[in-house]
Amino acid sequence: MTKADLINEVSKKTGIEKVIVKETVEAFMDAIKDSLKSNSNVYLRRFGSFVVKKRAEKTARNISKNTTIVIPEHFIPSFKPSKMFIEEVKDNVK
Repeated sequence: MTKADLINEVSKKTGIEKVIVKETVEAFMDAIKDSLKSNSNVYLRRFGSFVVKKRAEKTARNISKNTTIVIPEHFIPSFKPSKMFIEEVKDNVK
């Protein structure tokens, strides 16, 4: 499902115009991004959590040049589904 598909689905189920739904979905995504940028996790009960994960510094190899490089410590966004969400998907995927 794409963002456009999601907007169409929400619009159909709620009867709200697609333009308003699009603005709402984009505002929702912006709020999550802004929260993660400020190192605040987002918890949505019965759905999941958007969290910032810390990746430690590590040494890697560039195979084509046969050199070693250091990848510095960095942070990445991550989504962890709730247990209820996982169970619903397990039970309903065919």
